[in-house]
Amino acid sequence: MRDSVLIVGSTALDSIRTPRGSRDRLLGGSASYAAVAASFFAPTRLVGVVGDDFPSRYRALYQRHGIDLAGLQQRAGKTFHWAGEYEPNMNRRHTLLTELGVFAEFRPDLPEPYRRSDWVLLGNIAPGLQLHVLRQLARPRFIAADTMDLWIETARDELLKLLRQVDLFILNDGEAAQLTGETNVVAALRRLHALGPRFVIIKKGEHGAILSDGDGFFVAPAFPLARVVDPTGAGDTFAGALMGYLARSRGSLETRLRRAMLYGSVVASYCCEGFGLTRLDRIRREDIEQRANLLRQYARI
Repeated sequence: MRDSVLIVGSTALDSIRTPRGSRDRLLGGSASYAAVAASFFAPTRLVGVVGDDFPSRYRALYQRHGIDLAGLQQRAGKTFHWAGEYEPNMNRRHTLLTELGVFAEFRPDLPEPYRRSDWVLLGNIAPGLQLHVLRQLARPRFIAADTMDLWIETARDELLKLLRQVDLFILNDGEAAQLTGETNVVAALRRLHALGPRFVIIKKGEHGAILSDGDGFFVAPAFPLARVVDPTGAGDTFAGALMGYLARSRGSLETRLRRAMLYGSVVASYCCEGFGLTRLDRIRREDIEQRANLLRQYARI
């Protein structure tokens, strides 16, 4: 389908504890957050793997958002389970438990129609799996990739190979410093461009994100929230909404990326207002537009 977004990543059951409370076995994973966020803007295809314990209510949640599940594999065994706890400063998180289950053997083989997707988001999975997806694609228009500190440490060579093949690389400021050796964001961006991607976005959490195209910068603010309930998945939500907006917007790519970052910030803000995907599951496109208009007012000089 033209202008569809293909999202490949993890699908998980998350047990989360924050200063606002706790929840067990919520729908989580990078693909889940990104796909729901993208679905507000564009037709969305999800590739992931779940076990035979995966609750039917979570499959129904995907379907409520119109997400194409032909790429969601189901295997005998347990769904990936992650448990984490946040400190009062919710920028600090501790992993309490990681049970990979069927995700340990995940191989993202794409259904035939998915191979012609125009817009591709390679969520936070091993670079070797991201490269496996790229080898199956037929002339996508735009490829974005996310990563994490684990892959920078354990799979750097494959990650560097991946970066030569993507249009947009998304990572946070700590990961940028880890990969480049530069603690200054501007210096890190120069080094990241030298690795291959035309565009780079460095996320800075509650302080927004910065986009570089190699010639200039754009700084997108985060939407200010008085109360954060659970920041899990906010970065994946940002990336998914960004890709969904890009897929259905028109104009120059640079301008669309800047607007897409604002929408990514807005949808991520909704994510932080509830545990897991519970808040995102209750909003509509009109809510997103209303908050996007507010963010434009806040940022206007």
